[in-house]
Amino acid sequence: MTNDQIVDKLNQLADLLEFKGTNPFRLRAYRTAAKAITEMTESVKSLVEEEFDLTTIAGIGKAVAEKCEQLVKTGSMRQLDELLKEIPVTVLDLMRVPSLGPKKAAVIFSKLGIATLENLKIACEAGKVHELPGFGMKTEQAILAGIAIADAANRRLSWPDADKIVFRLREHFSTCRSVQRIEFAGSYRRGKETVGDLDIVVDSETGEAVMNRLAEFPGSSGAIVRGPTKMSIRLERDFQVDLRVVPAESFGAALQYFTGSKEHNVILRTMAKQRNRKINEWGVFEVHGEQEIFVAGHDEEDVYHALDLPWIPPELREGREEFNWAQSESGIPKLIETNDIRGDLHMHTTESDGTASIMEMAKAARQNGLEYIAITDHSKRVAMANGLDAKRLRKQWRHIDDMNAAAKDGFTILKGVECDILEDGLLDLPDDVLAEADWVTASIHYGQQQNRSQITQRIIGAIENPHVHSISHPTGRLINRRKPYEVDMQAVFEAARDHRKFLELNASPKRLDLHDLHCAQAKSMGILLVINTDAHHLGSLEDMRFGIMQARRGGLTAVDVANSRTLPEFRKLLANESDGLRGN
Repeated sequence: MTNDQIVDKLNQLADLLEFKGTNPFRLRAYRTAAKAITEMTESVKSLVEEEFDLTTIAGIGKAVAEKCEQLVKTGSMRQLDELLKEIPVTVLDLMRVPSLGPKKAAVIFSKLGIATLENLKIACEAGKVHELPGFGMKTEQAILAGIAIADAANRRLSWPDADKIVFRLREHFSTCRSVQRIEFAGSYRRGKETVGDLDIVVDSETGEAVMNRLAEFPGSSGAIVRGPTKMSIRLERDFQVDLRVVPAESFGAALQYFTGSKEHNVILRTMAKQRNRKINEWGVFEVHGEQEIFVAGHDEEDVYHALDLPWIPPELREGREEFNWAQSESGIPKLIETNDIRGDLHMHTTESDGTASIMEMAKAARQNGLEYIAITDHSKRVAMANGLDAKRLRKQWRHIDDMNAAAKDGFTILKGVECDILEDGLLDLPDDVLAEADWVTASIHYGQQQNRSQITQRIIGAIENPHVHSISHPTGRLINRRKPYEVDMQAVFEAARDHRKFLELNASPKRLDLHDLHCAQAKSMGILLVINTDAHHLGSLEDMRFGIMQARRGGLTAVDVANSRTLPEFRKLLANESDGLRGN
């Protein structure tokens, strides 16, 4: 029982209790504990086995500790099992529909007997939902529009959630001696934001032993399909894992084939045909009439070289620009890597809605190899996050000045703020305050239902402000939870280019905003991006890798990202003193 699995169970319990209308203080205890476990570096399982008192961990009370012990020792939780006998687990899908909270979902379940998204859609289309007390036509239409988002969340895992399964599978196969090489392919390997299933490619001469090992994976509901070289199993939430076992000489070809994408592979097959060659999951073959001669397949590099191409990074394999780059004189761009990042310019502390102090965030950032950070607590409009007014902000900045003066290792903390763009287009803090900051990133948290023109003008207005350096999470989307707000991104890009401002790629896995195509467009227009974690606790500083993966899908190099610069170079960009928008 991993920490992530325990967190999932606690959140599921809280969701079902909320659906039943349980006292919110009880719910808060479970959600607080789940959050605390998410941020833990120790394994709850190990602590329980060592008879450690879990209640000594902040956020975990006696009741939650007992439930954690139940999960570790038995694999189940009595209270959750009892609730699931009473309430179909599919009602949780209803609660994932934007604008449909637990109370409304409970009304729909009790009055209409609806427990699935499919039946909810039918009821909305039939006009039955708006007749319920507390509902209306607008609510019904909003629910209908949000069903697609909830359905996507139900069918596809976020990349980080898929990555946790991959980690467990790697550990599970690490003791299988029959495995010579193992890689995970498909949309997971390409770094897509969401993953529909997992493809495993294994190099082995004893496929039976490899498949037997997969069948033993904890949480598996058993084999769906099993043949001589392939097998499929299902995990929780009907998530499917497909295994392909191939000989060593075909491993690279199989990995390339099952990594995809379909669009990429269609172009590759066409190029093979033009060279009188054939490519499939078994290898690259020279075709002479009815005779096919094996040419390559042991490694992916061999597969691409057999078609006169350099190896193409998986993140680029979407049938877009990768083949043009591969056949150009300059070749495939050297995509950005996590260790290229020198600063993180968006994070929160205990002064607003973060869980760590400035000192703790700075220490963790230094340990991650960064040279500078910007502290960007919320401005006052975000009252629910304890946003800072001018007085508190200036006090924080004086404290940062003192910290920088006392520092002896060259690490620098920039005085920043995440300043809200208000519904009327004004900024949440006056210009004289913003002028004192080293770094100002502006963002929208309220009024997201405004029309396209209003949202666009709010963002462009912030870009035009001389004290604003960047726009954070520019489209406001939450993956599998909330659509982007209506915004003319072309106009935003043009404004950022014309005013030499940065746009953020928010690395939080729930956002990844900008998306990959936006990253590619920014690059083509010469707009520098900043990749930031938007960290609210120490562990989320590690989210930088998700932003890097998204940037790679957009074809970005270190040159395209402003916070890959040293601090002196970055300050030149802020002052618009560098040679050209792209800097040195």
